[in-house]
Amino acid sequence: IAVYCVLFTVAAIGNLSVFLTLLRARHRKSRVSLLMTHLAVADLIVTFVMIPLEVGWRVTTKWLAGNFACKLFLFLRTFGLYLSSNILVCISLDRYFAIIYPLKVSDARRRGKLMLLFAWFTSLLCSIPQSVVFHVSEHPENPTFYQCVTFGFFATPRQEMAYNLFCVVAMYFLPLLVISFAYSRILCVIVSRSSDTRGERTNGRMRLRRSDMSNIERARARTLRMTVTIVVAFVWCWTPYVVITLWYMFDRDSAQQVDSRLQDALFIMVVSNSCVNPLVYGSYTTNFRRECK
Repeated sequence: IAVYCVLFTVAAIGNLSVFLTLLRARHRKSRVSLLMTHLAVADLIVTFVMIPLEVGWRVTTKWLAGNFACKLFLFLRTFGLYLSSNILVCISLDRYFAIIYPLKVSDARRRGKLMLLFAWFTSLLCSIPQSVVFHVSEHPENPTFYQCVTFGFFATPRQEMAYNLFCVVAMYFLPLLVISFAYSRILCVIVSRSSDTRGERTNGRMRLRRSDMSNIERARARTLRMTVTIVVAFVWCWTPYVVITLWYMFDRDSAQQVDSRLQDALFIMVVSNSCVNPLVYGSYTTNFRRECK
């Protein structure tokens, strides 16, 4: 519980600071800062819904808030995680278009807003089933003990596995696939352009003048480093928990032998991702709003 309280404090202060900073500068907001604002909102949902929910469950060991609250909070709990993953996809695709097609800037703002709209819509759509499958159920041997569970909803264990697998794929693997594609293409283009530049220098046909290395290009490189760091943090925080979740789905008996403290630690890593994002943003804050293009 103490760890969750520390995470809550760090995530709340960090994400509120990022959100308010970007909100005050909304009159000159760049695409990246707009995306970072939405990422901060997603992390705030995780901070103010998911963390208190976990603390409350650990303190009471049962559900006390009723069936409607059960469905609402489990929906919001999942919605924040989906939204965070989908915003990272938007950030990656924005960098993809900025690096691969640097001259196509006229529709970049509109494209960014459409990607954000799609991210919110798909997050909402994927989270709605949570409010259906979860419900308050009383313990069969203790009528006074209620819990917010999926017990009794799925007709067979295979149905439950299929639903859980869908959640893992939609929340982690699919975003990771798109993110990996985007940054792989970015890397290939950067390497290719570097090779072309070296070749021109060797042949004495240096076409890329020093003046062409503008502040915009340096800002793009800086922004790219920041977004890559955020994605690496996402993979680092999520992968161990996803691995043990898949293990539990396909071999529950052996997975249950894993020390519960390790399972808790892996889940805490997922939650800590909401603390890491504002810290990464803060490390790139110097003139960030002026530089992001």
